[in-house]
Amino acid sequence: MNPVDITSIVTALVHDLKDDMDDMTLAAALSLAEKVKEKAAEMGVKAVVAVANRGGNPVLVQCMDDSYIASFDIALNKAYTSVALKMPTCQLSNLAKPGSPLYGIQHTNAGKIVIFGGGEPLLNKQGKVIGALGVSGGSESEDTALAAYGKEIFEKGN
Repeated sequence: MNPVDITSIVTALVHDLKDDMDDMTLAAALSLAEKVKEKAAEMGVKAVVAVANRGGNPVLVQCMDDSYIASFDIALNKAYTSVALKMPTCQLSNLAKPGSPLYGIQHTNAGKIVIFGGGEPLLNKQGKVIGALGVSGGSESEDTALAAYGKEIFEKGN
């Protein structure tokens, strides 16, 4: 085999492995966090970016310089919420309003459920939740936009 054939085979195998990804990896989390932090910097947001695996456990948390201390736990909990409930936290906010079906859910799971935007579940090519992204540090709309951006670039590259 020549080097071009070997490179083609290896590239195809790596692509296939990404397609079959069934849990978040550190390499994928690092790549995602860097892209989200770049976008946050463009927006003027000092964000904390958290990525959880499919079990809701943190794979990575990165804090931009001068980000809010409180954003650390909030970003982690947004990621946890999105993977635990398999939905964006902005969607949960509507379901958790007084009189809505999930009113009070934020008081469950030891207070780790977040009912405002900034968390997104991350899916593999087959549509299975393999982790989640949580972003905190800006306004709710900024966090929601950053998390949606992260989800989009993750799923395009996955």
